Amino acid sequence: MISIVVPAHNAGRTLERCLRALRAQDIPAESYEIIVVDDGSTDDTAMIAQAASVRLIRIPHQGPAAARNAGLQVARGEIVLFTDADCEPIPHWARSLMEALREPDVVGAKGTYLTRQRELIARFVQVEYEERYARMAGRERIDFVDTYSAGYRREIVLANGGFDTTFREPTVEDQELSFRLASKGYRLVFVPQAQVYHQHVTSILAYIRRKFRIGYWKALMLRWLPQKAVSDSHTPQALKVQILMLGLMGLGLLGRAIWPPLWPAALIALGGFTISTIPFLRHAWRRDRAVALIAWPMLVVRAIALGAGLLAGMIRFAGYTGPQRPAIAGPQRIIKRLMDILGAIIGLALFALLLPFLALAIRLDSPGPVIYSQVRIGENGRPFRMYKLRTMHVGAEGEAPQPRNATELEHAVVKRSPDPRVTRVGRWLRRWSLDEAPQFFNVLRGEMSLVGPRPEEERLVRLYTDEQRRRLAVKPGMTGPMQVNGRGRLTMSERLALELDYIEHYSLRRDLAILWRTIFAVWRGDGAL
Repeated sequence: MISIVVPAHNAGRTLERCLRALRAQDIPAESYEIIVVDDGSTDDTAMIAQAASVRLIRIPHQGPAAARNAGLQVARGEIVLFTDADCEPIPHWARSLMEALREPDVVGAKGTYLTRQRELIARFVQVEYEERYARMAGRERIDFVDTYSAGYRREIVLANGGFDTTFREPTVEDQELSFRLASKGYRLVFVPQAQVYHQHVTSILAYIRRKFRIGYWKALMLRWLPQKAVSDSHTPQALKVQILMLGLMGLGLLGRAIWPPLWPAALIALGGFTISTIPFLRHAWRRDRAVALIAWPMLVVRAIALGAGLLAGMIRFAGYTGPQRPAIAGPQRIIKRLMDILGAIIGLALFALLLPFLALAIRLDSPGPVIYSQVRIGENGRPFRMYKLRTMHVGAEGEAPQPRNATELEHAVVKRSPDPRVTRVGRWLRRWSLDEAPQFFNVLRGEMSLVGPRPEEERLVRLYTDEQRRRLAVKPGMTGPMQVNGRGRLTMSERLALELDYIEHYSLRRDLAILWRTIFAVWRGDGAL
């Protein structure tokens, strides 16, 4: 069985159509239940739900996050689908999400909006969404799920605390949950055929109000997840440029009153804004030419409303911590990245001097390539190809232990000593950690950091418990707490304790201390296997 949860607050005008669409799904009626969570409505929402013979849960008005959590608590299905009371899912909506969630490694799935509206503002909103869907199309995993059309594994969501009820408005509470799950490496997927019809806003004032409130609450979310200010799978990068350019233009116009020569800066910022709108204007022209004609001023309105909301939220939530904290705060994240770039450049320069001699030794010792690469799992569960100097004979990867569950994983990560797969030159390279030098390239590309948890193999991450997945919240490192505390001799639980302590008590000073200790650990050969 699956459960479909519909949070509803004063949804009397739209709920009946939503429930009729859910009853018309092309899956057996006995295979799913519909749960309406009445979030303190003062209209006939509850009467409509009762008349439709669906499960009705009533709670005091606390917002959509609390309503969805209430639905999750009583749901009978292992899979829980979500839509909103103002949405009408198409007949194969539930089946499309279910098929995506049949893959055992998929934890969440996101669908799409449709609209029948002819009002110009509503059509602009639909084109906005379609641009974002195009950005997500074809990705193996995403990190952004809206719950107007979504599905999750109930057990995983509950284990991670459900939706954060700090967000009392329908704004960013759904994307915050998906960001949180993605940070643990859980796989979320885009299912464009899981479509729901929706009534978008139709007036410019409603549009401005909506964007302002999203920006306002997003400011709080970004305090906890500052990395999402840089990139996520849903938000176009051009939107961030547009907010920045209009902000700079505003500063330029204000500064002109103090120093008149500043006015060209405002014109340059306006030009930058206009250039950044070209991809959307082209998309809108192909999709709906009437929308394309109003797109430029609407993009100005969007950037101003979102930017004003972000600014208001930054002021309102300054100093606020709440129930969450970032793995690495924004300023520290920037400094850490600058340290990584500088360290990687220096490391690659030194490595380039040694590479010809190391390559010759490797080739003379055993047949095979000099550089070995393997897919590892990085920050937020993103796979990347990690590089090392080859220290084993060709085909050794297939001879590694193959744990089947989390219990076997506990000791499978402990390195064998001696390991018969390691070559003579490989033992010497490992003794001095020279085999890790090509990873400076991964650091320069931003896939790794100089300091962080050990980059783990994909096959092992699949066996992680929810607790173990917490180590995926930051970039893996060339060195880290494990490397200076026993390296390959540590069990999974010992390694996890060190790495979670590193994440929970992160500081730049601690990074520098680990780098310093790494020098002595390499000199002594501690745990080099």
